[in-house]
Amino acid sequence: NLIQADHFADTCVVAELDGDIVGWISGHMIPKEEAFFVWQVAVSPKARGLGLGRKMLTHLIERDECDDAVELKTTITEDNDASWGLFRSFAKSIGGELTDEPHFHEEDHFGGAHDTEHMVTISLPSADDDLAKAA
Repeated sequence: NLIQADHFADTCVVAELDGDIVGWISGHMIPKEEAFFVWQVAVSPKARGLGLGRKMLTHLIERDECDDAVELKTTITEDNDASWGLFRSFAKSIGGELTDEPHFHEEDHFGGAHDTEHMVTISLPSADDDLAKAA
């Protein structure tokens, strides 16, 4: 996480509440693609239900470093209900289309030791759209 925050500081975000860190998202622009990849999302139990994850995602894609992104991508296992809920909510809030397909397969990539990761892709609005209103 320290390397991500150091190398990709412009595409990571930390959220604070009353002086405590309650949220974190790390991500990066995918080389040679017009896509922002979300690597990790964490929201403290004391900040859950506040829409913090969605607000952090919106904040990140509004940064200048993500101006070239026309898609947001992430990977999620089928059983990760919290992540599916976050990214579906985010897509709906920005008017983006969410699609997914198996990407890293349980047997092919993980030797059966980890569930299949689905590549989730969300279309992003143009830079002219005001996302702050949607969040």
